[in-house]
Amino acid sequence: MSPLKTGAATVLGAFALSTLAATAALAAPVPMPAGSEKCYGIAKASRNDCAAGAHSCAGQATKNNDKASFVYLPKGACAKIAGGSTTAG
Repeated sequence: MSPLKTGAATVLGAFALSTLAATAALAAPVPMPAGSEKCYGIAKASRNDCAAGAHSCAGQATKNNDKASFVYLPKGACAKIAGGSTTAG
């Protein structure tokens, strides 16, 4: 294999490993920040903090406004958002 191909393969391999590591780091439940509450039904696909039952990790929502997926918001903010609920639906 030529030095150019070897170098390219090394760079691509390192990029692939860093992408896998970053994905694994994001696939964990997000701890609830102090002074916040869970707001169900408003998360966009792949932008949730966690979910009730369907999956347990951040960023795994597959559809917008999933009633099982939630995001953390400051206490009281969820009640002001159309479609938001503090309980899983």
